Amino acid sequence: MPRTCSFPASRREEMLEALKALSTFFVENSLRSRRNLRGDIERRSLAINEEFVHIFKQVKEELESINEDVQAMSSCCEDMSSRLKAAKEQTQDLIVKTTKLQAENQRLEMKAQVADAFIAKFQLTPDEMNLLRGTKDEPITEDFFKALGRVKQIHDDVKILLRTNQQRAGLEIMEQMALLQETSYERLYRWTQNECRTLTQESCDISPVLAQAMEALQDRPVLYKYTLDEFGTARRSAVVRGFIDALTRGGLGGTPRPIEMHSHDPLRYVGDMLAWLHQATASEKEHLEAMLKLVTIQGVEENIQEVVGHITEGVCRPLKVRIEQVIVAEPGAVLLYKISNLLKFYHHTISGIVGNSAATLLTTIEEMHLLSKKIFFNSLSLHASKLMDKVELPPPDLGPSSALNQTLNLLREVLASHDSSVVPLDARQADFVQVLSCVLDPLLQMCTMSASNLGTADMATFMVNSLYMMKTTLALFEFTDKRLEMLQFQIEAHLDTLINEQASYVLTRAGLSYIYNALQQHKPEQGPLSNLPSMDSVSLKVAMAQFDRYLSAPDSLIMSQLNFLLSATVKEQILKQSTELVCRAYSELYAAVMDPSNEYKDPETILHRSPQQVQALLS
Repeated sequence: MPRTCSFPASRREEMLEALKALSTFFVENSLRSRRNLRGDIERRSLAINEEFVHIFKQVKEELESINEDVQAMSSCCEDMSSRLKAAKEQTQDLIVKTTKLQAENQRLEMKAQVADAFIAKFQLTPDEMNLLRGTKDEPITEDFFKALGRVKQIHDDVKILLRTNQQRAGLEIMEQMALLQETSYERLYRWTQNECRTLTQESCDISPVLAQAMEALQDRPVLYKYTLDEFGTARRSAVVRGFIDALTRGGLGGTPRPIEMHSHDPLRYVGDMLAWLHQATASEKEHLEAMLKLVTIQGVEENIQEVVGHITEGVCRPLKVRIEQVIVAEPGAVLLYKISNLLKFYHHTISGIVGNSAATLLTTIEEMHLLSKKIFFNSLSLHASKLMDKVELPPPDLGPSSALNQTLNLLREVLASHDSSVVPLDARQADFVQVLSCVLDPLLQMCTMSASNLGTADMATFMVNSLYMMKTTLALFEFTDKRLEMLQFQIEAHLDTLINEQASYVLTRAGLSYIYNALQQHKPEQGPLSNLPSMDSVSLKVAMAQFDRYLSAPDSLIMSQLNFLLSATVKEQILKQSTELVCRAYSELYAAVMDPSNEYKDPETILHRSPQQVQALLS
């Protein structure tokens, strides 16, 4: 063991392995076993070698078998290789031809794909061709417009070919598409024309297909225009028939009632006809807008207005005849004025719907408006001439005459209808000025002539009352400021007359009239005022006693004409200003008496009231 331990590590491992192998068959450690150990080891080694030889023999046999198989396979491969070589030599031409055919096949397939793509891009399918060419009675559907759009697209795309070396094909396709387009548009136009001819009912529904048809026809201006004319003709007859039915038959089941049933009421009769026409005009415009909603060319609005004008032209004659009958019958100035305003309103309203293209209809309404306006002013002029032909004398109470009251009632009704009308403001103002001139000027002239034979106070009172009635009538309405101002000036002129007459009346009754006139005419070179006749102290005292009686009861000295005034305010104004004149006259007299140059003795005993005291008593 000590020797074994001195071995290197590798030797020790080998020694350990040998001992492990020895332990498998050396089981008994005896003398005999140790003596036979070498022989056992050798026998065991021989057995292992024999076993090894036996196993390798089997391996050798297997390898020889494999070698034989490999040899056989080698011979087979050589045989197949030689046969393939021979077959290759024999099929070389076929392979070359096959390769060429494959290449040709690929090229032809590519050409077929290009041809299919070309046909798909530049040709229509049979179904599309049938849709476009169709029969006469076959309806137009949305698929037709898709096919027509395809034709347009091909016609535009084919222009690309004309810029390449495929100009011949491009020209042929372009010619084919152009012919097909013309055929399609012709069929579309015939169908659209027939559709428009069927729209003869009072209310019509515009189908989406018809709107698409108008969108397509906009590329053909002539066909587009002819279609609009056909639509306008059909709708014109429908509107005329509807208008006549509304006049004579009314609505379904008699509701609403026929318009002719109201012919006894001129304003309603004319208003119902114009209202029906306004509604029909708006409806026809809506129909056209629905039919042309997809059209994108310029001038669509002008086309709509032109066609609506053509449609409504048919009702102008029956409308004009009936309105003329109403106007010529002269239903009265007020009704004529209301009808005139009504016509003006509907002229303005309908022109806002259709513009100025519906020239015939708007001209008819404008002619009727001018006719009614003319007869209205003729009626006013006739009324004014009658006023001037037979001028009435003022009534005993100096109030407005019956002719004035009747005329003002007429004017009030006219102006009330004017204020309630919906005519534009500028037109209303122009009519207003003309109406006022036509009525007020003759009235003022009549009042002046009527009062020409009256006394000054009676004339002024009558004129103030008449002018006051005119002013209160006009004050309720607009656009009367200038006239009111003119009337006020005239009233003030007559008020000045009444104020002076009232002051003169008071001075005369109070005994100061002669004294005041003498004072006004006195000049310093004539000497003292007290030396004049009836201007001495005794005369003045007598006059002042009479004046004192007036101061104690000023209301007792009022002209009877002032009690006839219609306005209490005007009466109060006259009394106030006439009293001021009386106070001013007393002030001048007081100053003259107190003046030493007039040589009055003890003037305080003559005029014992100062002007301020007199004014206080009268105020």
